[in-house]
Amino acid sequence: MGAFVELTAADGARFPAYVAAPAGTPRGGLVVLQEIFGVNSHIRSVADGYAAEGYFVVAPSTFHRVEAGVELGYTEADMGRGFALKTAVETLPPPGVMPDIQAAIDHAAQAGKVGIVGYCWGGLLTWRAACELNGLSAAVPYYGGGMTSEAETIRAPKVPVLAHFGDQDQWIPLDTIERFRGAQSSVEVHVYAAHHGFNCDQRGSYDEAASTLARERTLAFFGRHLG
Repeated sequence: MGAFVELTAADGARFPAYVAAPAGTPRGGLVVLQEIFGVNSHIRSVADGYAAEGYFVVAPSTFHRVEAGVELGYTEADMGRGFALKTAVETLPPPGVMPDIQAAIDHAAQAGKVGIVGYCWGGLLTWRAACELNGLSAAVPYYGGGMTSEAETIRAPKVPVLAHFGDQDQWIPLDTIERFRGAQSSVEVHVYAAHHGFNCDQRGSYDEAASTLARERTLAFFGRHLG
């Protein structure tokens, strides 16, 4: 359904983004932010799924500033490589990859109001985008690693946020989720009986019930704020 295009950030950096368009007039724009595995087949499938719901979807490569053409699977070796690439991006001089996300938001805006949704590391970037970037109307981070740290918890979102977490997530302890919930009273937080990565049907941690319910809530949230 989609295809890769080249976008340009404000600093002139060029990077690829997977774009999936709906069959008819878009209901709005969506930016989908990758896990630590690149804009792989799963993320493209997620983008296609939102396009099928009527959104114009842009999924930027957030690894491109450190390595081009990254598309990983979910083996232990892939996990190690993905963490290394994420670390490399996180240590870029500020503002790091945020201009690329802003460029994706700007591209999605051709379809109207823009929402953003991200998974794993993309969930963390989604939270930061909701607090820092312009042109968004709603944000939905899924199990954003590091998102419940003290440094992230003190941020102030500029748009409505819906956050999904799993109560068995080894990377995001439940007590930090509750601390985040207490500090961010405006954020709608849902916790599922699931592990990290519960939305990804290519991972062993996939949980169909949690994934289905989270997606229903996400679509309803975007329907309210992007309509």
